[in-house]
Amino acid sequence: MKNGKFENRSEPDGLRAIVENRERNILSGNATFSEKGLRKNPEKRLETDYRLNFAVDVDRILHSLAYSRYIDKTQVFYLVRNDHITHRMLHVQLVSKVARTIGRYLGLNEDLIEAIAIGHDIGHTPFGHDGERFLSALCREHGIGEFHHNVQSVEFLERVERKGKGWNLCLQTIDGILCHDGETHDRKLAPQSGKTFADHEQELAQKTAGKADSLIPMTLEGCVVRFSDAISYVGRDIEDAIRLDLIRRDDLPERCVEKLGNTNGTIVYSLVTDVIRNSSGKPYVAFSEEVSAALALLKQFNYERIYTNPTFKADLETIGSIFRQLFERYIADIEKRNPESPIYGSFIDAMSEKYLSRRQPAHIVRDFLAGMTDQYFLEQVPENRRPKVKARP
Repeated sequence: MKNGKFENRSEPDGLRAIVENRERNILSGNATFSEKGLRKNPEKRLETDYRLNFAVDVDRILHSLAYSRYIDKTQVFYLVRNDHITHRMLHVQLVSKVARTIGRYLGLNEDLIEAIAIGHDIGHTPFGHDGERFLSALCREHGIGEFHHNVQSVEFLERVERKGKGWNLCLQTIDGILCHDGETHDRKLAPQSGKTFADHEQELAQKTAGKADSLIPMTLEGCVVRFSDAISYVGRDIEDAIRLDLIRRDDLPERCVEKLGNTNGTIVYSLVTDVIRNSSGKPYVAFSEEVSAALALLKQFNYERIYTNPTFKADLETIGSIFRQLFERYIADIEKRNPESPIYGSFIDAMSEKYLSRRQPAHIVRDFLAGMTDQYFLEQVPENRRPKVKARP
């Protein structure tokens, strides 16, 4: 450095030094520095690559095949013809924006936050949490444990992508993805630091076996994404439900409105502001007691009035029967080595022998079904057996 400027700024080492120095100058002592990024398989850094570890993870996730399929994955409402209803692609972008805003004020690593945020739901099935429950039941019946979308997110990114080679993401990234658990309500969350890849594998196994309810991220950035997941969906789901005439704004609990507001914008602003005020300079992320209680009540309202509302569950039995039909059909196709089956042409034929050798047929079917978009899933059965898409206001 000379006169406050880096020499050879056009060279990769000079460019890398700029961003490394920026981290040292602006990140807090509670942040995860990029140089601490741990990869299971060490990689020799290319001389031409000036990106830091977690920025590389962001790029790898963005360019994954699974990320592109977010575009037609249900968030909450499915079989609805309305371009303004939230899908997974928008949800993960909203989580990333909220989390990076919080992280910026707390002095955390925004690259790590973005990597966790955009990858956290990549393992979601078609038709959202309903699809997840159907697939989990089938996985248990076939002896491969429970299905959880956060576990599957890691599976896709580390064991399915690139023909089974995976992206070799940093431990801090895949740990944050595994531990995001946005449905769990926390008032305060401190990271469980010091995890190893062995710990990560154990947590994956425990979650699949149904022996781990809520896993704790190893970084403060992971904790921020976990909070931001709920912040991003709770108000947005309300707006979608109002748009679809499922609820009215006046239905919102008065206590929640007083503390958080009655629109997605005011709810997000209130929650983000509260997190920043209660977490600044702390080794944890936290809501105030009053705001945490209001958020918990609003989540309960959403569960009762939106997520379990029978108005949008009329086709649930049909969707469940299609999951079962496809799972059993593809198992049979693998056992018969049927090359005409979609699971061969659209999945198995593109996978490496390494992937196939370490997967039972049920694992392969699970990966194939979980990766489907809503539309592709429906196309696997004759049109007269598909539930109909409904036009909504």
